[in-house]
Amino acid sequence: MNAPDVILLAPLVQRFFTERLMAQRNASPRTVGAYRDAFRLLLQWFEETHHKLPEELALTDLEAHRIAAFLDYLETERHNTIRSRNARFAALRSFLRFAARQEPAAMGTIQGVLALPMKRFERPLLGYLTREEIEALLEAPDGDTWCGQRDRVMFATLYNTGARVSELIGLTVGDVVLEGSPCVHLHGKGRKQRSVPLWRANAHLLRQWLRHYPRERHQRLFPNRTGGPMTRTGVTDRLQLAVFTAAQLCPTLAKRRISPHTVRHATAMHLLQAGVDITVIALWLGHESTTTTHMYVEADLAMKEQALNALQAPSVKSHRFRPTKGILAFLEGL
Repeated sequence: MNAPDVILLAPLVQRFFTERLMAQRNASPRTVGAYRDAFRLLLQWFEETHHKLPEELALTDLEAHRIAAFLDYLETERHNTIRSRNARFAALRSFLRFAARQEPAAMGTIQGVLALPMKRFERPLLGYLTREEIEALLEAPDGDTWCGQRDRVMFATLYNTGARVSELIGLTVGDVVLEGSPCVHLHGKGRKQRSVPLWRANAHLLRQWLRHYPRERHQRLFPNRTGGPMTRTGVTDRLQLAVFTAAQLCPTLAKRRISPHTVRHATAMHLLQAGVDITVIALWLGHESTTTTHMYVEADLAMKEQALNALQAPSVKSHRFRPTKGILAFLEGL
């Protein structure tokens, strides 16, 4: 029998998911899934390191030093990136803010965890593909097979729309409009929806695809072999196969780490290089703020070089370096 002052963790977690995420916030299935994975990892870690079953854990067991150790475990043993580590921590912080309102008696423990900072990290330059690399990639799948035909249309749609992989695999036949002004209706993060126009060539590919393999409006546009929805891993594996084939004709693709998100970056960069306004690109990609889209400006060295060439360099006279006579004089001059 538990002591009256022990606040069990399991009932609070269940209420957080059912009441807070699903009933109050109407969180998307992807958000619920991400939060679920964070808690599953935490509960498994507690069982392995502290030999406590999930049903035995109390809210006060979530002490700051233990949560810090769990986050270190994600980085060092599971080899999560700092971005993934922070995402797991964000899920825990959201739960603890909910728990603080439900159980004020545990406020001391909760505040200790909330005081832990998110870990900072360097943002690498965005990787993207050139037009030649994209063309080689789109031609790589074998058009004589069902999977190859699907991959050709799927990758062409991915490049045309700049969709996230979750948006791509979630597309149904009813999300595609091929009459009049062809477009695709994407269902993005945070339940946001947007429509992206299709090139005539891509609309033609989609018409052929649906003519040869007709399906109902509610069925997936790009199914797997069994007719079910594709997974993120499935799309990535098919893309890697296409990259391997394309590298035979386009050697710059060899030994590069290319993901579906790389194709999304290529869409944004090519729109930017074509002179499309950055606010339009933000709408195209489904960015909530143009701040996110500005990363593509930072990545385009060619555009920066053009800007530099448009500016006349100042005339600066060169001076011959003359070393000082002593280390102190040298240090004073720094």
